[in-house]
Amino acid sequence: MLEKLAKQTAIYGISTIVVRFLNYLLTPYYTRIFDEGTYGIVTDVYALIPFALVLLSMGMESSYFRFTTRAEEAGGDVARNKRKVFATTWGVTSLAAVVFCMGVVAFRVPLSAAMGAAYEAHTEYISLVALIVLLDVWSIIPFSRLREQGRAMTFVAFKAVNVFLNVALAIAFGLAGLYSTDFGVGWVFVANLAASAATLLLVLTTTDRTLPIIDRRLLAKILVYSLPLLISGLAGTANEFIDRQMIKYLAPGGEAAAMAELGVYGAIVKIAVVMTLFTQMYRLAAEPFFLSSFKKSDFVEANAAAMKYFVMASAVIFTGIVLFKDMFALIVGERFRQGIGILPLVLAANVLSGIWLNLSFWYKREEKTRYAAYITFLGLGITLALSFLLVPRWGYRGAAWVRLAAEAAMVVWSYILCRRHYPIPYDLGRMGEYALITAAIYGIGHAAGMRLVPAAAIGVNCLLFAAMLAYMVRREKIDVKGLLRAVIHRGRV
Repeated sequence: MLEKLAKQTAIYGISTIVVRFLNYLLTPYYTRIFDEGTYGIVTDVYALIPFALVLLSMGMESSYFRFTTRAEEAGGDVARNKRKVFATTWGVTSLAAVVFCMGVVAFRVPLSAAMGAAYEAHTEYISLVALIVLLDVWSIIPFSRLREQGRAMTFVAFKAVNVFLNVALAIAFGLAGLYSTDFGVGWVFVANLAASAATLLLVLTTTDRTLPIIDRRLLAKILVYSLPLLISGLAGTANEFIDRQMIKYLAPGGEAAAMAELGVYGAIVKIAVVMTLFTQMYRLAAEPFFLSSFKKSDFVEANAAAMKYFVMASAVIFTGIVLFKDMFALIVGERFRQGIGILPLVLAANVLSGIWLNLSFWYKREEKTRYAAYITFLGLGITLALSFLLVPRWGYRGAAWVRLAAEAAMVVWSYILCRRHYPIPYDLGRMGEYALITAAIYGIGHAAGMRLVPAAAIGVNCLLFAAMLAYMVRREKIDVKGLLRAVIHRGRV
């Protein structure tokens, strides 16, 4: 059963990594042409956009997957019923996006004043961001439909166009000297807007001429399922991105110093992109997989196995980055490397976020989505409480510890709820073993870096990483040759 999940994860994964890598080439570019404060604006805006997307998508992605599955189970005219689910979920999110965009544009002056002096001087930044959100929300459900239909390559191809165009325009604007004009960083948002518009036009070709028309009776049923996901999504996204806002408003030294800290923090978070990409590609494949229709025993077995392999892969990625974090620091400009010490904390928080994702599938499948709200509000409460305590003292370093603590709390409570309501036999012993090995290797590598010359430390770290991989392969009895033959065979096909 896991072969299907693994195959979809691989398709999303390899292509997504390539595409996102191109996108994250903008990080070394921006951190070399912008100072910390200016890059802080980019970090700030791109922390707010996901919150708006979650608000306006209203949990409809998961709802779309669940209600198309219901349509299959109900029988009859399945194609017609699926089409109705698509039109309704797309219609309600599109309408919400229009209302949001109009509201933001209408009140851009007071919003800009509330966000800080940089925005107050350029209220057009706010309007551009509102338009980006509008176009991206209009694309969400059509992209979900591609995932539901198993059209992973089409999904990735359209996402690739978005990234290629965004990167090309961003660099072209820089070469043209536009970032040195008064409009400055606003050209970053213009590039994004153009890419979002092109992507929307592409994905509209896959809708089979379906119009976003809302079926009120169906919407009422969908909202019962989706509203808890919306609430939890807002809390979860706030918990994930509010650390940037906490730095912006709570870091010591005034507004300019806070924006500089925000820029440094944002740059280091970008270095952790590999872990974020892995979790993202896994989610793209796992969400429609685990929310599809199959019996409970199969779900329990598949979810338990998927969790173990997710933890293994995450441990490998974490170790590979933290052992060579000084090399990864070269990705960003020299002024931003002062924050590299928080990279292990950010990576660990990302690992916990992926574990929580695995722990969420049972209540989504059982349509007990209220548990999502309970868990995410716990995380948000911890984030807010600890942020007021630590960020004024430690700045972005405090924000990194807060993020880790909040993710850990959500994982613990998620597991407790899972054990109580829907027991899944996760292999805690094996996962704990890999966690301890990862921590030990990190500790040894860190000590080697402190005591040895750089060349010797790199050699030690390479040996440690190789030993970890060899141990996992032997422990899990993984047929490496068989895997390589399968990959080569598929590549030829």
